[in-house]
Amino acid sequence: MLGSFGSSSSSHEEEEEHRRRHQIPPPPIHMRQLLISCAELVSRSDLSAAHRLISILLSNSSPYGDATERLVHQFTKALTLRLNRFSGGGGGVSAASTAVDDAVIQSSFLSLNQITPFIRFSQLTANQAILEAIEGQPAIHILDFDIMHGVQWPPLMQAVAERFPPPTLRITGTGSDLDILRRTGDRLAKFAHSLGLRFQFHPLIVQSSDESISVTSSVAILPHETLAVNCVHFLHRLLSDRDRLHLFLHRIKSMSPRIVAIAEREANHNHPVFQHRFVEALDHYAAVFDSLEATLPPASRERLAVEQIWFGREISDIVASEGGDRRERHERFRSWEMVLRSAGFGNVALSPFALSQAKLLLRLHYPSEGYQLHILSNSFFLGWQNQPLFSVSSWR
Repeated sequence: MLGSFGSSSSSHEEEEEHRRRHQIPPPPIHMRQLLISCAELVSRSDLSAAHRLISILLSNSSPYGDATERLVHQFTKALTLRLNRFSGGGGGVSAASTAVDDAVIQSSFLSLNQITPFIRFSQLTANQAILEAIEGQPAIHILDFDIMHGVQWPPLMQAVAERFPPPTLRITGTGSDLDILRRTGDRLAKFAHSLGLRFQFHPLIVQSSDESISVTSSVAILPHETLAVNCVHFLHRLLSDRDRLHLFLHRIKSMSPRIVAIAEREANHNHPVFQHRFVEALDHYAAVFDSLEATLPPASRERLAVEQIWFGREISDIVASEGGDRRERHERFRSWEMVLRSAGFGNVALSPFALSQAKLLLRLHYPSEGYQLHILSNSFFLGWQNQPLFSVSSWR
């Protein structure tokens, strides 16, 4: 349920003063309402009242507290960035974002991949959809948008190498850093060699949405190759321009891929109204932080890094950025379904074996009853408790 925007700043301050005098910790629902009220004040440019609420929120939150305190801390930092940016207070968001070293960001991503099932679930399910689509094909070409470290591909390569006769495999990986792409290609090539798999890797630099579109015409698909396209946690980056997104999808469709694997957040962080986007993000990340609280020890350094660096950057982007500066433009599966169908794609059902693999992943590596898998419209949804957080689907 969305909280009301109606509470006044003065009543919140009086209530907080009473709590401080009597040392009463604020309940989570109260902190949530304070955040929502603060977001309303920031959006109205009520600077003095917003600053007072931010002080209250900071004094009642901590990056080292429980899940609610940590969540409130990250959202309060993001509101402070927005307040500074749009009130002329200096210290823009872009400067704050780039202050984090790329190596630290990449390290936090690898920790995210280890301590949460979100990325592994997406990649495992996408891999299974690709493997089933390319069954019996002698030459496979995978076009992977934003391959990063390529951690998705070794399990697929191993499965491909076990087929008889083993097919050839070529991966074209896009990214913004040529050095990272080359290192990724070298690691994958060495792994392929250890399997006896005939393998090639082609790096493609992509710095912008427009370059993502141009890549589709520069990738050479050989006549005997079967193409699979991997868009795991990628398409939302194109949502800043619907026309470009539609053009990208039409270009992909024209390449006649055997399968297009897609994974996205199950959240609407692309709402044009800031307050709606704020509440949606608050609910989404509350479930994420709750899952980390339930599955990791209190002093986990990996969790701290993931929350502050990886999710912290996402929250700051959703809350404090506007226009072309905002990257995290997630939308729900129903929205993606309409976009993909309008580009001529049809949904391909994920198999029962893919479902059993996803369940096994959760049972073996993330044994908590809080994680839940659901099937809807031939697609899989991973959530925490009753809150869907990620979707995976395949298209042709």
